[in-house]
Amino acid sequence: MSAVLPAARSSAEARLYVELHPCDCSETQFEPQVEVVALADGDLATRYQGSCAGCATAREFLFRLPAEPVRPSAGAAFSYGGPEPSQLIDPGEWLAVADRYAALVPADFATAGPAAADPVTLDPAQRRRATAALSRAVAALDEVRKFIPADADEVPADAISSEIGRRMRRREPGRFRRDRLTALRDTYTTLLSGTPAGPPD
Repeated sequence: MSAVLPAARSSAEARLYVELHPCDCSETQFEPQVEVVALADGDLATRYQGSCAGCATAREFLFRLPAEPVRPSAGAAFSYGGPEPSQLIDPGEWLAVADRYAALVPADFATAGPAAADPVTLDPAQRRRATAALSRAVAALDEVRKFIPADADEVPADAISSEIGRRMRRREPGRFRRDRLTALRDTYTTLLSGTPAGPPD
């Protein structure tokens, strides 16, 4: 049996963790069977088990179930968990996830929002995908901000444990500041609301 990982607050967080930890062959595609299992200590866990889509290697992830049900953030179009910081994914990884989803949004949607996007170049399916991507980018930014203590202005350096997070902090430490994270989130939520974003200052 695989090592038991900390609690996943939602299936979305668990699946993202799996995606961020590819097989040794570098393949990220993995369609597991999911079931709840009992652990030796009496707690419950969710098991994701299946074969790598690239090399067919057996893969397994065991996420301990939270002690209490996790309520998603109120009013959020999409959420990875409740108000507490993730125990699985560090703030640098969350910021990289936000960047990745934002990069999937077509340029005309990204500059004008869904209401003004050119219907010739963006069909309804593309609009839905762009909206879903931006919603996930917002949710990932929210996860970064959860690591900032109430009396602080930025993510503490010791909260970042991943290599990608440490690289991002060395390269652009200002991206982990509360004000910059909030400004970027506000830009994305403005686009999601259908209101064209104003020009940059």
